[in-house]
Amino acid sequence: MTIAAPQAPQSVGTNETAGARRIAAAFAAAHGAGRAALIPYVVAGYPDAETSFRVALAAVDAGADLLEIGLPFSDPLADGATLQRASGVALAAGATLEGSLQLIERIAAARPAIPLVPMGYANQFIGGGDGREAARRLSAAGAAGVIVADLTPDEGAPFESVARDNELAVVYLVAPTTSPERRTWIASRSGGFLYCVSLVGVTGARSSLPSTVGRLVRDVTAASPVPVGVGFGVSRPAHVRALVRAGADGVIVASALVDALGPDGRDVDGMGKLVRRLVDATRR
Repeated sequence: MTIAAPQAPQSVGTNETAGARRIAAAFAAAHGAGRAALIPYVVAGYPDAETSFRVALAAVDAGADLLEIGLPFSDPLADGATLQRASGVALAAGATLEGSLQLIERIAAARPAIPLVPMGYANQFIGGGDGREAARRLSAAGAAGVIVADLTPDEGAPFESVARDNELAVVYLVAPTTSPERRTWIASRSGGFLYCVSLVGVTGARSSLPSTVGRLVRDVTAASPVPVGVGFGVSRPAHVRALVRAGADGVIVASALVDALGPDGRDVDGMGKLVRRLVDATRR
């Protein structure tokens, strides 16, 4: 028996917010330049607050179209070993949600043209409430949208409401295990773009992507009314080229960039060079 995806009321969704429009404009600008958008991921506070600011600016200056900012968390269930380690180092160095908001504000002031999309978990944004205060503060800091890795549209309507009130896009995720019917429903609820997880498992640089990823990307983009960004396991220019050939609107790279910072997290130049190589690979 096939279980139909829940039907979303007309009042939910965040794709009409100012943040979603900023995100869509960044994807459109990359498309107009004959590229897919590149979305690097930086860990707030890794290896310390000031260096993470330098890392973020270096990623933007190397050609990022959007920037995903990981908020350190004690139980990052979607993250593999590299991002878990970086998050742990950041927390040990004193990273807090307050510090992450200050970092977002600094990046937004220094590079106002780049949409910033913090990524975290429901406990960080919503906790025991509705997330209104977190949404207000994220918007005030300059975020365009937010990725809540463990929040599904089934339970997301209350947070979508407060996000809309604060002009934030709520970006949802689909995975290879998501049914076609549910993919279409989730895509209809995602604001700004849809995050397509390329593989079954957690984040982390891979030597190769699954052989099925091309079909997955084609199917998801066909079903989505918003741009599709593909992440998890993407670590090499060859991976980016393959995803672009498959029709991805954007490519998200995380663990490989943290690895490029070296064992102490301070090789900002090395990370910037990798971003430039990845940007070159986004050309269609």
